Formats: sequence, C-alpha cells, structure tokens
Amino acid sequence: MSWFFARLVLIIVALAAGSLVGWWAGHEFATPLVAELLGAGTAVGLLTLFDSLRAHRLMEWLRGSQQQAAPRDRGFWGEIGYRVERALRQREHALARERLWLGQFLSAIEASPNGVLILDANDQIQWCNHVAADHFSLDPHRDLQQRITNLVRAPTFVAYLQAADYQEPLLLAGSSRGRGSLSVVVRSYGEGRKLILTVDVTERERADSMRRDFVANVSHEIRTPLTVLAGFIETMDSLPLTEVERRRVLSLMQQQTQRMQTLVADLLTLAQLEGSPRPTSDRWVSLDGLLQRIRSDALALSHGRHRVTVVADTLAELAGVEGELLSGIGNLVSNAVRYTPEGGGIDVHWRLLADGSGELCVADTGPGIAREHLPRLTERFYRVDGSRSRESGGTGLGLSIVKHVAQRHGGALLIESEVGKGSRFKLQFPAARVRAATAEPVSAEHLKA
Repeated sequence: MSWFFARLVLIIVALAAGSLVGWWAGHEFATPLVAELLGAGTAVGLLTLFDSLRAHRLMEWLRGSQQQAAPRDRGFWGEIGYRVERALRQREHALARERLWLGQFLSAIEASPNGVLILDANDQIQWCNHVAADHFSLDPHRDLQQRITNLVRAPTFVAYLQAADYQEPLLLAGSSRGRGSLSVVVRSYGEGRKLILTVDVTERERADSMRRDFVANVSHEIRTPLTVLAGFIETMDSLPLTEVERRRVLSLMQQQTQRMQTLVADLLTLAQLEGSPRPTSDRWVSLDGLLQRIRSDALALSHGRHRVTVVADTLAELAGVEGELLSGIGNLVSNAVRYTPEGGGIDVHWRLLADGSGELCVADTGPGIAREHLPRLTERFYRVDGSRSRESGGTGLGLSIVKHVAQRHGGALLIESEVGKGSRFKLQFPAARVRAATAEPVSAEHLKA
C-alpha cells in the first residue's frame, strides 16, 4: 500500500499549493469565488501534471524493448511499472527454460539412431532429424513446410500415409538412397498431426535372408547324404548282395557318413567362433609349431600328388587361440591341396610387414578363381563349382571359418586369384598380436615334399 500513501502525500501537497494560490488570489483580487476556483484548479492541475509525467515515462518504457528497468517512480504509476516489469521478467525466464528444455529434447531426438519426422494436419513437414532426412533424401531446413508426399513419392509410402491405417509398420524397400530398406511407423496425435519414425532395417533384412539361406543350405547338404544312406540301407535290406557289392556299398555309406560328420564339425566350429569372446592378447602360440602340424596334414591329404613347401623357420609367435589359428590356416592349406591338380604346388610362407604386422600366405598353382566370385568366397556354402567341391569333400564352410578366425584375432583375409594362374590366400595379423619367438624353433629351415 506504499503507493496509496505516496498518492495521499501528493494530494496533500497539491491541496496546499492550491490553498496558497487561492490565498494569493484572494489577497490580490479580493474575490472569494475567484480565489477558490484558482486554488482548486491549481491543485487539480498539479495532480494531473504529476500523473501525466509518470504515465508518460511508463508508456515510453512499455513502447520500448523493456530491456532496461521500469521507471522507479513513487506512487501508483511506479507500482504498476514494477509489477509489469516483474511479470515480464518471469515470463522471459519461463520462456528461456522452455527453450532450453526444447533444445535438449530436440538434441536427444537428433542423437537417436532412428529417423523422426513431424507432420502437421496438411502432411507438411514441421521438423525432422538428420537421420530421417537421410532416410528420405530430404534437406532438414530447405524442405520444411513442404508436403511429404511431394518429396517422397514411393507409391507404397503414399498409399500407406493416405490409408490412415497405421497398425502395422510399412517396409519400404530400397528407400535408403537405393542402398537398403526402411521400416516406417506412423502415429497420429493432436489435431491431425503425425509422427513418423523410420528405422534402417537393411542389416536385419540381410541377416534374415542369410539365416534363411543358411537353413536351406544346411538342409540341402545334410539331405543329400541322408538320401544316399537311406537308399543303400534299403538296397542292403531288400536285395541279395555279393561280398564285393556289400563292401562297395558299405564304403560309399562310410563316405557319406564322414561327409555329414565333417559338415557337423564345421557347423559347430562356426557356432563356437561366433558365440565365444574375442581371444585375449596374452596367450602366445608358436607359429612354427602350427606350421609343422599343417605340413603333416597337407602331406597326408596330398598322398604325394603335389609339391608342398612350408617355410617353418619364422621365429614368430601369434597371440590367440591355438585351436582357432590351426583351424584357420589348416582350412586354407587343405583347400589348396583339394583344388590343385596333381603335380601342382602349394607354398606356405610367413613375412613381417613394415608396420610390425604379419602375413601368412598360402599360394597354389590351381585353376584359379574368376574375379566375379572373389567377393563371395567367404559366404557360407558358396561354391564356385558345386559339384567339384562336393567331390573333393569340401563343405562350403572352410573360408567362412577362416574369415571368422582372422576377424576374431583382429586381422583380415585377403584373396588374390586369376583363372589359370592359381590363387593366393593371405592371413594378416595386427602388430599387437605378433612378436618374435622366445624359444628356438623346432622345425627345419625349409620343409619340402
């Protein structure tokens, strides 16, 4: 109520001034009526003048930006200015908090790995994050207030948006700039507004496709020897066979059984590689010891039909799991023996690279592989020549195992091949997993057969 008392003081001052003027007028003009009128007019004029000046200062402040403090006048107008200023500052602080919260919220959506796009009641873009812009090939700034159907013209998407039945997500194939597939979810909210969520499901679709192909390939690979075994069993049960015929049938049954056992063993190896943690870097394996065993297996598989050269004086050790390394290198060497014609050569050697990493190369003089097959060689059950692979006893999983072994040890599998000139398979290991051997090698300098 301070403004009330200030107002009262102003009125008292004005009345006193008016009385003084009235006394002076009565003394000069000796007319009581004129004196009273002049006194009252003076008081009212002074009050009006003071109010007008304060009201003018307040209006000038209100017409401005209100960045400075309101006029600090006493009385009624000063109180109004103070309360208006406080209300404005409170509103500014509330708006600042809302802007900060909105900015943090939009930053969180922007950081999302999924696309988020907001449409108004006319299907015009109000906001989208960069992921959604990339999914739909939009510009997150230029394309605002544009109708989404004018920019994304995929017929399935337009029909889905117009049908207004959003219970099931839409799978939009080939929408990520022609590279993949999108799962599109639309949710309505507010007065006709829509929230569109997009997820790149390219890898999931590829994984599902690989899983379906894997199951189909496993079923096919196992069904073939099972069919042969079932036929032989039926033959032995229903037909009288001579001893020679019986032995031949049993030999063929044993081959098919061994083929299934090899397939199951490779499948179990793959499952173990994919399901176990990456090998640590504190367990060191002698590379020369591995190469000794690889050489023995290669000679046994070749039966003297090839020139097998293994350089086993590497004086190197690899950090990893011995069984996995043996399996990876062994698959490369066994493939070289299986697919190299009689009289050909297989060469296995190791070399240190300039950056401290190491490379184990398995080269052969086989028929070579056409360039178009090279990117797919490590796919499960992929065969350049299916019939030739099955005749050699391969399962189609060997190079897939090698690739997994290389990746688990931080390395890579490189393949170089040319039709008619043989192939070179290189297992590269990072420098952190390569070191000089701490003991003398147990192998000869060059082991050849």
